[in-house]
Amino acid sequence: MADGRAPVEPAIVEGAIAIAHRAAEAILAVYAHAFDVVAKADDSPVTAADLAAHHVIVDGLHRLTPDIPVLSEEAADAVPASERRAWRRMWLVDPLDGTRDFVKRNGEFSVNLALIDDGVAILGVIQAPVTGALWYGMPGIGAFRRDSGGENAIRARRLAGAAGPLRVAASRSHRDPRTAAVLARIGDIEPRPLGSSLKFCRLAEGALDVYPRFGPTNEWDTAAGQAILEAAGGVVLAPDGRPFRYNQRQTLLNGDFIALGDPDLPWRTWL
Repeated sequence: MADGRAPVEPAIVEGAIAIAHRAAEAILAVYAHAFDVVAKADDSPVTAADLAAHHVIVDGLHRLTPDIPVLSEEAADAVPASERRAWRRMWLVDPLDGTRDFVKRNGEFSVNLALIDDGVAILGVIQAPVTGALWYGMPGIGAFRRDSGGENAIRARRLAGAAGPLRVAASRSHRDPRTAAVLARIGDIEPRPLGSSLKFCRLAEGALDVYPRFGPTNEWDTAAGQAILEAAGGVVLAPDGRPFRYNQRQTLLNGDFIALGDPDLPWRTWL
């Protein structure tokens, strides 16, 4: 890897991809029928699909890499911050990212797996259960998309000299005045609403250019997408310009961020 870290072993990459596929199958088994929705303490929804995917992923990762702990959204409260912050390597997992989109049955939800090394997302795997498409990436190595047509390397779009509007990801579930103000400052845009971490994947393959996000997200919402986007040449930045890092604080809540396919875009003038 470009930062001197050892590359992730191919067996781990392929094993994580296989686990994401199995989690997607568990999600679709629930999606095919009527299901109940329960509100968590923070009012976010959870379904049987979240829990089924959680068990598939946690059990699978424990078998694949028994020495690497797993932090999943569905069990994060059970791990004290003092314990997880001592982990040098860890899996950071969102078994079903975009549960609200799952409940709406719009297909825009995903499975997120990220391998973290000293705070850096070094491998990301994102599976879209409905379409079957899967994206994975390792910064310094490359980013790839797998679907029924096979596997292809992907790169984020560079915009030097490009004409036309910027293609901006706008969440269907989260829109606020600050985001609206940023979109106004960007000016010539083509809004493309999309749910869950699929926004990072579309940035990584050049179908989107900008994804601004203000308001709460959790570390498991962004880690896999950041690894894929960085592997494709893009960035995920806090408002002060620092790249996102993981498992470095007491909280697992992210701050505001902007994700860019082209790091040379004038993002500071927009915030």
